[in-house]
Amino acid sequence: MTRANCYRLVLWAISLALVATLGQAWADEAGAPCTTCEPAAAPPAPPLPNFGGCCWTREKLTGDWDGWRTDLACNGITLDADETLFFGGIASGGLGQQFNTAGHGDYVVNVDGQKAFGCQGFFIKLRAEHRYGDNADADAGTLLSPELITDLPFRDSDQVALTDVLFTQALSENFALFAGKLDTLDGDPNAYASGRGKTQFSNTAMVINPTLLRVVPYSTLGTGFIILEDMQPIFMFSLLNGVDTTGTSGFEDLFGDGAALTAQLRLPTTFFGLPGHQLIGGAWNSHDYVSLGQDPRILLPDVPIARTSDTWGLYYNFDQALIVDPCNAQRNWGVFGRVGVADDRVSPAESFFSFGFGGASPFGARPADTFGVGWYDAITSDKIGPIISTIYGPIGDGQAVELFYNYEVTPYCHVTPDLQVLVPARENVNTSLFLGLRVKVDL
Repeated sequence: MTRANCYRLVLWAISLALVATLGQAWADEAGAPCTTCEPAAAPPAPPLPNFGGCCWTREKLTGDWDGWRTDLACNGITLDADETLFFGGIASGGLGQQFNTAGHGDYVVNVDGQKAFGCQGFFIKLRAEHRYGDNADADAGTLLSPELITDLPFRDSDQVALTDVLFTQALSENFALFAGKLDTLDGDPNAYASGRGKTQFSNTAMVINPTLLRVVPYSTLGTGFIILEDMQPIFMFSLLNGVDTTGTSGFEDLFGDGAALTAQLRLPTTFFGLPGHQLIGGAWNSHDYVSLGQDPRILLPDVPIARTSDTWGLYYNFDQALIVDPCNAQRNWGVFGRVGVADDRVSPAESFFSFGFGGASPFGARPADTFGVGWYDAITSDKIGPIISTIYGPIGDGQAVELFYNYEVTPYCHVTPDLQVLVPARENVNTSLFLGLRVKVDL
């Protein structure tokens, strides 16, 4: 039996054992009488952030800033910052065995215009981010990074970038317009597999559908509208600048190199009487593609390709809860999946499939912990494969299995062990075992 097959056998055995154990644990817990809540009671309103309190119970490490943070929140201004530190590397296989330390800083300001200056339905969102250190990309030998967030906003640079400067105006409870500079990483939401690579899965393919990476820029200027139902977005349409402008304002070349159109429908479902979502979307970009180019979300050489004047991608994802804590609907776990197809002239991944399960910890003593197990298969384009192979050697399809457990140390500090078995698309690179540890601190 080959090493790759051994890895797969071990990982799937672990996965099956974990499913059985977690399912039984939660079934036992759900079957017990609930003594801490009334089943028919309406869900409570979300509590205000606990900026104050002792260092073990507060939600932010730096606390309330002598009352300034609460005062700002009461006046419509919230400041959220976090630092995520990664320690990990390739334990076997790949292109080498080495462990590295890398990190990412994320700083977000949200302004409620009604509270701040009396402008009803008006909101502002600002996001700045940066990365630092060395990650496992070079040793993994994969086309998709096992630690997505450590490559954003720029690979191999610690420059700070303003990736969100977004203005939103709600015209009613069901319709809103937006415009500004958009960070699109949250554009493929899934209850069990999103999290920007810092709260759930770490691998790029488990955070966002990779068939979109050549169609939708990471951060660029744009505008659009949102249709909401029960204050939740169900349909979004956007018109974006055709190229990434993470490091600039974007105004100097606005629509000079094409435009991108995206449309996405995400509907809540209640199959089996349990919550879930069904999402379908598409994107088209008129940009004139002449090379694979560089994108911080995908590890590609900058080599020429056959010129094409546009590209497209279609994508689908779902999440479906299977077990819900009768005392707390936020504690649930279920399954998720993604499917995508893209223009094989431009996208390295012409089709993509992923599947997995995860959610809140089933153990009552760990209500804030989460976990996830996922698998993906990215099928490389027959047209792009020979181009990449001039640098990387023979190219096939890439696969991986990832497992994580997000452990809450305090409300502001989470530690996440992460294990991945990576089968690179590069056929001359051995299957590798990635071991990682992630620490996220909300400042």
